[in-house]
Amino acid sequence: MGPFIPRLAFIQKAALAYPLGRELMSRLKAEDVEVSVYEKKLPLSTQKTFAERFFLSKRTMVVLVWKRRDFQTCRPSAHYQLPLVSGCPGLCEYCYLNTNLGRTPYVKVYVNVEDILDRAREYVDERRPATTVFEGSATSDPVAVEAWTGSLQRAIRFFAALDNARFRFVTKYTDIGGLLGIPHKGKTEVRFSINCNYALERFETGTPRLQNRLKAAREIARAGYPLGFLVGPIFVFEGWREEYTKLLHAVRDYVPDDIGVTIELITHRFTARSKKVIEQVYPGTQVPLDKEERRFKHGQFGYGKYVYPDNVMAEIREFFERQIGAVLPHARILYIV
Repeated sequence: MGPFIPRLAFIQKAALAYPLGRELMSRLKAEDVEVSVYEKKLPLSTQKTFAERFFLSKRTMVVLVWKRRDFQTCRPSAHYQLPLVSGCPGLCEYCYLNTNLGRTPYVKVYVNVEDILDRAREYVDERRPATTVFEGSATSDPVAVEAWTGSLQRAIRFFAALDNARFRFVTKYTDIGGLLGIPHKGKTEVRFSINCNYALERFETGTPRLQNRLKAAREIARAGYPLGFLVGPIFVFEGWREEYTKLLHAVRDYVPDDIGVTIELITHRFTARSKKVIEQVYPGTQVPLDKEERRFKHGQFGYGKYVYPDNVMAEIREFFERQIGAVLPHARILYIV
């Protein structure tokens, strides 16, 4: 699939004081994207229905200045989020970001990348000599807009030169060519979000297919980056064990067997807010959203979520620990949640 080309773009006036802001203005206009400049508040959408506003927002890029503030924590993936980008153009029906981005899921890119990296340096200095880990994709897929921003390239170079710090991000996108020749010094881990065909065929639109993600993962490994996979969201359905076994075999077919990849396993969960958004935007969705079949659990950001009950979680844990050990013996499971 081709690179993300927004339908609309809103550029904060203050962003035009930065080279990246001016560059994006020029490039967006060259692509015949409808560009508007705003000062403080984004213009209100004229779309009539919630779904129309949602889908237009997914095709809208907002270029703005990051306001200096504290980074959010990011358990269990890292110590802190690195806020380079917010939002994603993909249309994954299950998306957990619908909890906090569901009403206006704009693709937001920040032009003052140096300010963000300087703030990251302060966190590293505060925690020395311990190593501080930053997650670049907690509320976004930064690879989807990397061709526009170059933010990942700047971050990778920054962390390569910074002691006691590491960087990691996860993506479903495959436009990673610009990352392959960067001197990363092994301090940035690139992970790919993958799932079984059952989930990909039913719930994902606007993202590269599994085979293309695995090809990109192979290129990342050849470039010497630490490589990881995020398997999720994991769904339990008739035949789920067979489907996820096929997925693990597909990973083995593409990734050199001497590469010690990391694996993060995230089971499907939803919030009351994300359930409402999903059912409004994707009427008739097959995403399992029955609260009666789940266990309520309090989340780290103050809202509760509906997760699989303990007995189902135990089944999932036992299955993946056994199968990963058999199919990908060099892989290391970081966590199962």
